[in-house]
Amino acid sequence: MRIELGYGLDIIGDIHACYEEFITLLEKLGYQKNEKGLYIHPEGRKILSLGDVMSRGPQSIESMLFFLNHVEAGLAFMIDSNHGWKIARWLDGRKVQLRHGDENVEEEFKQYEKKHGGKKASVLKARLKTLLMEAPSHYIITDEGKDKVVCTHAGIKDEFIGRENSRIKDFCRYGDVAGMDEKGKPIRKDWFKNHQGEMLIVWGHDPKAEPMMINNTINIDQGAVFGGKLTCYRYPEREFVFVDALKNYSGKIGADNPIGK
Repeated sequence: MRIELGYGLDIIGDIHACYEEFITLLEKLGYQKNEKGLYIHPEGRKILSLGDVMSRGPQSIESMLFFLNHVEAGLAFMIDSNHGWKIARWLDGRKVQLRHGDENVEEEFKQYEKKHGGKKASVLKARLKTLLMEAPSHYIITDEGKDKVVCTHAGIKDEFIGRENSRIKDFCRYGDVAGMDEKGKPIRKDWFKNHQGEMLIVWGHDPKAEPMMINNTINIDQGAVFGGKLTCYRYPEREFVFVDALKNYSGKIGADNPIGK
C-alpha cells in the first residue's frame, strides 16, 4: 500500500459519479486525452482517488470505467470506500440493500445491458468487482523512502497506518462512527483529533463546504454531488484545485444538504 511520489500526485475527493466535473478537473490540472482514451499528464503526474467514485450522481459506470482503465494502465490509484464496498458486494451477487444513491448504479447497469447485451454487462461487472474488491483501505505516499502522506476514505487511526485487516478496512470506509441519530444519520467521532506525528492524512467521505484542515489532516470532500465542488489536493505542491458542480444531483436541499446549499 506504499506508493512512491514520483513526479507528483493529484489526490481527488469524492467524485460520486460527477464524471463531467471530474474530466473538467483533470483538464484543469493539465491532463490530456491520448489516442487510447487515457488521460496522461505531460509531467508524469498520477491520479489518486479517495474512493466513492460512484453512486448518487449521474455517471457511475463512466466513473468506474475510468479508474478501471487507468489503474490497469498504472496511471491512477483508487482507495476502498463505503459506497465502493457496497457496490463491490452487489457486483459479486451478494444480497445488499442499495440505498443512498447506490440504487442509481443498478439502474445504470439495467440501461447498459439493454444497450450492450447481457454478456458484455456481465464481463464489465466482473472486472469492476475485482477493481473494487482489491482496492486497499489506504495508501501511504513515500518520497525517497520516507513516509509522507496517508490517503484514506473516511479516516484512520495512527496505529492502523501500514496495516490491513477487516477492522481497519471498516474504520477506513466509515470513519469512527458511534451509532445513528434519530434521523438515521451516523454520529461521527472526531478521529482526527488524536492524530500525532508528521505524516499528513488526506481524507474525504464527510462533506464540508471547504477543505477542513485540523491537526495535520485535510478533508477534501466538498460535496460535488450535493452542488458543492470537486476538490484536488496536489502533492507535493500542497495546492488545492476546485471545479464547481454543474448542479445538485442528490435531491437534498436546505437542511438536508450536508454542505448547506
